Amino acid sequence: MRLAPKRRREWMMSSYFHEGSQHQVRLGGGWVEVTEMGRGTPIVLVPGLAGGWKLLGPLAHLLARKHRVISYSLRGEWGPTATAPPAEMGELADDLGRLIEALGLERPTVFGVSFGGAIALELAVARPQSMGALVVQGAEARYRTSLGATIARRVLERFPLPSDNGFVNQFFNLLHGGKPEPGPLADFVVERCWETDQSLMARRIALLETFDVTERLWRIHVPTLVLAGSRDVIVPAARQRALAAAIPGARFALLEGAGHVGFLTHPQQVARRVRTLLHRLGNHSTC
Repeated sequence: MRLAPKRRREWMMSSYFHEGSQHQVRLGGGWVEVTEMGRGTPIVLVPGLAGGWKLLGPLAHLLARKHRVISYSLRGEWGPTATAPPAEMGELADDLGRLIEALGLERPTVFGVSFGGAIALELAVARPQSMGALVVQGAEARYRTSLGATIARRVLERFPLPSDNGFVNQFFNLLHGGKPEPGPLADFVVERCWETDQSLMARRIALLETFDVTERLWRIHVPTLVLAGSRDVIVPAARQRALAAAIPGARFALLEGAGHVGFLTHPQQVARRVRTLLHRLGNHSTC
């Protein structure tokens, strides 16, 4: 059963970075919107294929209780400061590296989810010295082109769709690892994802089809945590476990009952895992 409109709006707003601050940072040929909240050791959250930084709101609020949490709009996001979409994943990794430098962050923890996990991995293999730790969820070293993703990309490329399109909404529902219960959480995912232009979604799916860091994972020499939802049907947990096994010293953790958006449906579990990693690093640095 759906919540009353008033309570639904309250839930939606509670998931935003409304307690933080927003500003713009110039990266290369354009500007990106940056949102910050909390204080402490910095964590840079890299958003996924759709939904932008707002989709990371619930997790950010939890992490910001003890950390400075930073997220930003990826290149190509629509708006008054939108920049041209990238031609390759390396450009988005360069943006992330430049953002870290522009904010004066000294080896922050970089946490990428899904498409953002690919960006974080690309930066980690190219410039591991730019981060102090790496966390990824819903990511793998090389994305396998599935029939579903191919169909979704073709539809997004060729047919202008209304934001309540049932076909694409069913694809978004797969992010939960199964049909979600009707309510504000399912609505939140669909509405945030539709805030990303459909042609941009298609471009990002195409970037994933050529993404491959398999032969460069040995370059990652920072503490790494790979999180995987046990019900992730987009990037199955077994493939994410393989990613962790291929990164020297990486740890793997399974989020029981979570799908591809485990960072949203299981934020307490995710935040606890991240805090444990950073606590371990802090103890190690004082030894």
